[in-house]
Order: sequence, then structure tokens, then C-alpha cells
Amino acid sequence: MSAEPFPKVLQGIRILDLTRNIAGPVATMMAAEMGADVIKVEPPGGDEMRTWPPFVEGQSVYFISCNRGKRSISLDLKSPEGKATFLQLLV
Repeated sequence: MSAEPFPKVLQGIRILDLTRNIAGPVATMMAAEMGADVIKVEPPGGDEMRTWPPFVEGQSVYFISCNRGKRSISLDLKSPEGKATFLQLLV
């Protein structure tokens, strides 16, 4: 049995995570644990889940636990620059 909790079957796959709250972030967290390169795309000001208590060292336990293993970027998808950056991440 492997020491890894999940096989790295998604190695080499990039996922742009625009999900919110719990179900979507947990699903993409599991993809990250299976080797995917997951980039959490947050609106300006950050994901609302960052404000949910309880907090440890100033960070939301919910946000940290549901988004581990991901990189994060804040984009204004309503702006031309934000859209362009998002499209670049798709490639």
C-alpha cells in the first residue's frame, strides 16, 4: 500500500478553481491531492470563505482546510486585464 493518500493520477493537469463555499473547494482539493495543479481564482478582496470563523493565527480554518494544496490568484474577471490573465492560465 502506498504512503500517499491518493495516487497522482492527475499529474500534469491544471484546474482553475472558481468554486466557492465548501463542496467545490473540497472537490478541487481532492484533485490537488491526486496531483493536479489547482489554481484557486478568487475575486478582488478574496474568497468570502476567508472570513468564516473559527480562525487560527488570523486565518479561517474552513478556508485553509478546503483549499490546501492549491495556488491562489485574485482576478477581477469583469476587467479586460483580469479576463486576459484568466485566458492565459487556461493555456
